[in-house]
Amino acid sequence: MRTATVTRNTLETQITVSLNLDGTGVGRFETGVPFLDHMMDQIARHGLIDLDVKAVGDLHIDAHHTVEDIGITLGQAFAQAIGDKKGIRRYGHAYVPLDEALSRVVIDLSGRPGLVYNVDYTRASIGQFDVDLFSEFFHGFVNHSMVTLHIDNLRGHNSHHQAETIFKAFGRALRMACEHDERMAGITPSTKGTLSA
Repeated sequence: MRTATVTRNTLETQITVSLNLDGTGVGRFETGVPFLDHMMDQIARHGLIDLDVKAVGDLHIDAHHTVEDIGITLGQAFAQAIGDKKGIRRYGHAYVPLDEALSRVVIDLSGRPGLVYNVDYTRASIGQFDVDLFSEFFHGFVNHSMVTLHIDNLRGHNSHHQAETIFKAFGRALRMACEHDERMAGITPSTKGTLSA
């Protein structure tokens, strides 16, 4: 089983992330940021990743540090769990609709961090959640998981739908990239022979 648990403590946040890349989609979230919990549940369920996230942050200021640091810690846990990447598909992609919204996510477990994020939300917030923080979450994730990630919201006028399609597509793309390919058994899917940089 490809599993990891990472704890990250700073003066701003205390976060623990446990994940199992070969799970069944069970999610448990205690972050103090309900809409982020809802989005991470999409990653777990659609990625078939067992994901447990506990966070205590300086929410009396705002949610920025908590959301960003959860992305960082999730990226660190993912990097540990995926291991040497031998025999995996490496690339993953997904299109996901929700009513009028449609998003595309493409991922490469390249060993190089990079984020292309093209999302124009129709509102600045979803309930109490500042949509700008999603970019911080994904930047934190890619910089510490060492993956290349392209996120495009292709259409949508309901910001909740826009966000949900992104996170569902992210979960499905991640699941595809992590899957074992029996034809690649024992092989690193790179002409360089490494996916570490």
